[in-house]
Amino acid sequence: MKKLVKKLTRILPDKLYLKLMYKRHFHKKLNLKNPQTFNEKLQWLKLYDRKPIYTTMVDKYAVKKYVSDILGEEYIIPTLGVWDKFDDIDFDKLPNQFVLKTTHGSGGYNVFICKEKQNFDIAKAKSLMEKSLKSDTFWYGREWPYKNVPKKIIAEKFMEDGSGSLVDYKFFCFNGEVKFLYISRGLDHHDTAEISFFDLDGNETYFSRDDFKRITNFTLPENWEDLKMVASKLAKQVNVPFIRVDLYSINGKIYFSELTFSPCSGYLPFNPKSADLEIGKLLTLPELK
Repeated sequence: MKKLVKKLTRILPDKLYLKLMYKRHFHKKLNLKNPQTFNEKLQWLKLYDRKPIYTTMVDKYAVKKYVSDILGEEYIIPTLGVWDKFDDIDFDKLPNQFVLKTTHGSGGYNVFICKEKQNFDIAKAKSLMEKSLKSDTFWYGREWPYKNVPKKIIAEKFMEDGSGSLVDYKFFCFNGEVKFLYISRGLDHHDTAEISFFDLDGNETYFSRDDFKRITNFTLPENWEDLKMVASKLAKQVNVPFIRVDLYSINGKIYFSELTFSPCSGYLPFNPKSADLEIGKLLTLPELK
């Protein structure tokens, strides 16, 4: 039945599919003629804002060169290797700790972390990577940038800051300007993960995500101003209607994580729901040609 549903959904044109998915998530019609909310506008952008460079920007491997040319190599997490198939990986040449991920995946479901080689579950890693290689990120959310990303596996240097869990700083950038961010902690364990939105002064906002707990006992990093500056520089250079710039702060150094066009694929569950409309006012859509 799942395979049948999968085949049927792929027959649907993008616009109809997104209308059905939006109704499923928000229990109301998707307004594409005059989108108002943040999530509505993200659906509009999926359909009408499609540029070839977007494919590079979501490719976990190709984006490194793209961002390096803007920010500098020192902001890029080192790549240890890139392969077409899992069986091509020579694990003897990899260090004791590393991270495997596929170039086209999203949402953290394409990542496998090795913290110690002697405990590395190669069968589990192979199963996850090969499943990810067979998946098509585009079809679920119809996020066009992912449609033509070459499917590969990359290994990256394992990064840690001593806290046991990396903290993500995810900056929401509208038409080249950073407006706010959310900070996430412990996303490797969904049940205990925490996410909170902050303004650029470091104050927690009135709105949140209703699918995660809010962050507790959190102190902004000493390089907070530098994080904002790096995110702003990247946002201005990219200058698209909307982009989320994700950064890490590790032992006082800033590293690029990824670029995201459609957080939660445009189904971001705001609490209160009215925040969806308020945030939508920040996003100016381009004129259709």
